[in-house]
Amino acid sequence: MRIKTFIYEFWRFGLKQAYACLFGGFLLLVMVVTRYWYPIEGLHRYDFIFLAAIGFQLFMLAARLETLRESMVIVVFHVTATIMELFKTSDAIGSWQYPEAYLFGIGNVPLFTGFMYSAVGSYIARVWRLFDFQYTHYPVHWQTVVLVILIYLNFFTHHFVWDLRWVLLATTAYLFWRTQIHFKISKTHRWMPLLLGWFLVALFIWIAENIATYANIWVYPNQKEQWHMVSLAKLSSWYLLMLLSFVLVSLINNPVTRVPSNPVQGR
Repeated sequence: MRIKTFIYEFWRFGLKQAYACLFGGFLLLVMVVTRYWYPIEGLHRYDFIFLAAIGFQLFMLAARLETLRESMVIVVFHVTATIMELFKTSDAIGSWQYPEAYLFGIGNVPLFTGFMYSAVGSYIARVWRLFDFQYTHYPVHWQTVVLVILIYLNFFTHHFVWDLRWVLLATTAYLFWRTQIHFKISKTHRWMPLLLGWFLVALFIWIAENIATYANIWVYPNQKEQWHMVSLAKLSSWYLLMLLSFVLVSLINNPVTRVPSNPVQGR
């Protein structure tokens, strides 16, 4: 009976995760397909991706696959991410670049790029609702907000002063060390350490980043001549950026806290 329950919940867990990833999965699929087959003349590939992302977002809202509140997260994250992109891709910084032509863009940044970050916010907002997230030992809300503000600022300031990412990661571990995330797959809430859950999400984002760079969506300086896998060190950046997205979502989905108990642990 336990084996049947495990198989059922494992399958249901995968379906819910896939459903939560609809926007991100669509965006990544468009990037890969257009890398190898793009027959539209007169419309740059980057501009097509931008229009396709807008179209899919409108479809999700019209089909009620996404709520209006979840779309608000996408808009906010799109704006904050585009500001960071403008800085990171500036001629003075050059952390990465977009090698293809486009019309819909600002400076060195094609506008579809904000949707790549928004896909993370969309996933977190949707998975929060689908799995009925609840928490034990969740930190005081203002502490999490201050933390992500410092994280966001560090993405800019580390080019000029000390990189504080490891201090920020240590602070994250301190604040959330005891925090458990409870998620409902079917009828019962399972749980895992929230820090572990974030690491797994960051790992999948890093895999998606490798696919996107291979599809020539953006390139790092060491990928200009020949594609190489993105360094594992980027996991720390995605972990912090994903935390930023999570706290943004928490501003509209007030975290539901549970009384600590001895629930069945999900693995």
